[in-house]
Amino acid sequence: MNQILNTRLMHPREQIVLVIDRIYNRGLTTTSGGNISIIDENGDIWVTPSAVDKGTLRPSDIMCVKKDGTIIGKHKPSSEFPFHRAIYDIRPDIKAIIHAHPPALVSFSIVRKIPDTKIISQARYICGPIGYAEYELPGSQALGDKIAKEFAKGFMAIIMENHGTVLGGTNLVDAFQRFETLEFSARTILYGNIIGKPYYLTDNQIDEFESQIPDPLPEMEITEYPSDEREKRAIICNIVHRACNQGLMISSYGTVSTRWRGNDFLITPTNVPRWDLEIGDIVQIKGGKREPGKVPSRATWMHQEIYKNNPEINSIILTQPPYLMAFGVTKTNFDVRTIPESWIFLQDVPSIPFGCHFQGQNEILNILFSGNPAILVQNDSVIVTGNKLLSTFDRLEVAEFSAKSLIMAAPIGMMVPINDTQVEELRKLFF
Repeated sequence: MNQILNTRLMHPREQIVLVIDRIYNRGLTTTSGGNISIIDENGDIWVTPSAVDKGTLRPSDIMCVKKDGTIIGKHKPSSEFPFHRAIYDIRPDIKAIIHAHPPALVSFSIVRKIPDTKIISQARYICGPIGYAEYELPGSQALGDKIAKEFAKGFMAIIMENHGTVLGGTNLVDAFQRFETLEFSARTILYGNIIGKPYYLTDNQIDEFESQIPDPLPEMEITEYPSDEREKRAIICNIVHRACNQGLMISSYGTVSTRWRGNDFLITPTNVPRWDLEIGDIVQIKGGKREPGKVPSRATWMHQEIYKNNPEINSIILTQPPYLMAFGVTKTNFDVRTIPESWIFLQDVPSIPFGCHFQGQNEILNILFSGNPAILVQNDSVIVTGNKLLSTFDRLEVAEFSAKSLIMAAPIGMMVPINDTQVEELRKLFF
């Protein structure tokens, strides 16, 4: 049973605490800021309490406001509860709400702009069109009315003027995925503006991406799970969870695979939030066939071709770290000659146009064959390869740290790279 189903079976109190922990620990809200709610099948609303530390919330702290208005719990419901109720009243399809003050989305709210989700391929689909609610006093009925008015237009995500954001979902997993993807889009735009000019995808490009769903691989008749295979499943899950915790991957995007035996490999599935990935979700690909009853990543064909054509590559990570994506959305050269470690781990990171990663394209295979361990796909992702999954993840971390350093340095001066002589010394010593 995968974790998304487990999450839905969890009590609303436990779901809320799980998600608020993720939001707080990722620095996307403060001790006192933000609130989450779920409306259950009885019409009762479970909501975070007012004036209780978001970093230490327990299930017993979550409040319940019954359908008849009775309040159950040891605290007061969130001061923003009125707009939660107003949204549920006007949108019966919404079953969970997240309101928070994540820094990038607050940046948009205080300059009174809406982030353009066409900055990356999946955000338009995940987030939908974004609404905008003008400022009103926090906790007031007027604020609730303005937010509800926007949700009545069909929006699932709203920028709150000089305040933050509020998002709805068909369940809390859905709302969190939308929240995380919108904040990621905002960060990518902000970081991109520091180093250049962001370019956005067209509707046609996004539609073409969405249509790139390959025919499913045939299913195996018999699947075996020897101990070495199960060990690799656990390693994949560990890497995915680390990537999520470190902001290197978000719920809605990211593929990890590792070679098993020969050209057979294990890969993450599609349509399972990355935060909630479990060992049983991983898909075995053997002899060109997939494990029965599972849908592997839509990038499976690419991973399969990479393993066939590059016997020295044993693991692949495809993801969207925000600082690297700032280079990917601005077409700015990502110069890794910052410190010796960056060049040793990465050497050079080519950038290819959006669409070159679609099925049938060979540019990625040609670049990897030339010895480049990482590739930036514009407005989409970074592809990192390596001999072992842990070393591939290390390479991803180094790449994102390098991108972050370049972006942080941009306001104070031009980067002075390691020169050709110094690079040649590194080449002789390490290669």
